[in-house]
Amino acid sequence: MFDTLYSQIGTAVAVVVVAFAFLKGDEPERVGAGAYALGLLSSLLVQDDSQLYGPQWGLFAIDLILLAVYAALAWKSRRSWPVWASGLQSLAVMSHVLTMVDPRPPSAAFYALVNLSSYGILLALALGVHQAWRDARAVALEDGPGAG
Repeated sequence: MFDTLYSQIGTAVAVVVVAFAFLKGDEPERVGAGAYALGLLSSLLVQDDSQLYGPQWGLFAIDLILLAVYAALAWKSRRSWPVWASGLQSLAVMSHVLTMVDPRPPSAAFYALVNLSSYGILLALALGVHQAWRDARAVALEDGPGAG
């Protein structure tokens, strides 16, 4: 997984966003970041790089679980980023379904779609953390030292 510069940069970006979420985010951002990190680590364990065609059942299960987590966050929280994360994660799940229905598409297209949706989820999470951090700072400024 970490054999190319592209994968190393992508993992570094993921680590920075997840750390930012744990340090500055509220509960929904922490749950989403934790789910993303667990999904990333578990996908490294179950990924079969030698399989060129057909579904990767382990990755499909992980992506389904992540979709359920992001959908639950979208359902329970008042944030907008989980809706975006759910939509992007559903693209990854549908790419698995595509390989189940028709195994002819090249695996490079599958991995490109999964990677691009993953970067979109990281962007949505980072924007959600930034918004939560900004809102918390605004509340802290309103309550300032002179507040009663």
